Amino acid sequence: MPDGAIGGYLKGRVLAVQEFSELLVDALRVAFSPPRYLTDLLYQTDAIGFGSLPIVLLTGFSMGSVLALQTYRTLQNFGEVGLLGQAVSVSFVRELGPVLTGLMVVARNSSSIASELGSMLVSEQVDAMRALGTSPMRKLVAPRLYATLISLPLLTILCDFLGLLGGSIVSVYTAHLSAEQYWTSAYQALDSSDVFQGLIKPVFFAPVISVVGCYCGLHTSGGTEGVGRSTTQAVVVASVLILVLDFFITKFLIGIKFA
Repeated sequence: MPDGAIGGYLKGRVLAVQEFSELLVDALRVAFSPPRYLTDLLYQTDAIGFGSLPIVLLTGFSMGSVLALQTYRTLQNFGEVGLLGQAVSVSFVRELGPVLTGLMVVARNSSSIASELGSMLVSEQVDAMRALGTSPMRKLVAPRLYATLISLPLLTILCDFLGLLGGSIVSVYTAHLSAEQYWTSAYQALDSSDVFQGLIKPVFFAPVISVVGCYCGLHTSGGTEGVGRSTTQAVVVASVLILVLDFFITKFLIGIKFA
């Protein structure tokens, strides 16, 4: 690739990061001034939160069951099957619950947000909205951002619970532990820092999920073909950012804990 092409590509990536940051800041800023579209917020909360509930619950339950099965095989070799509840609860609440929930919501909602806004842009509905004096930032971006901020922590809590529930079923019927043993071990293994770590991550993941989808949708070009590209780009970029953010948040919180 020629040096000029590399430079142009890098400038384009830097510009994209700048535009994304401006979009996020503007979306957060409009919450503090009218007009506020509460109907749109409620609609998006229902679409993003309740709409994602089945896939999040199914993912949490299945992954909790699989985690318990794999952990049981390892603990059985050391004669420590009684620690199964502890292993599942710490792993799920700290890491698996937030990340799995984030990725499932990305798959379902970042794609739909990018597709919806991209279609509106291509069909000139966004331009018509501006012509009528309505801010697309307030009408389209902000409700989706705040709906995701509201929904994602709640979905994470439900995913954690279903993961622990799946682990408890495996512990009772496969590891032959009593339900009381499992839940007592799971509860005693968690402290406030574990819960905080598991619930702070969705707060950072939510803007990524919603604003990446909005950014890709509002920067769609190339007609209906471009809508498909924007949808794919939104899912890929948001998923990668969640994984990268998860690493740095975990590293930061562990550094604080042991500082």
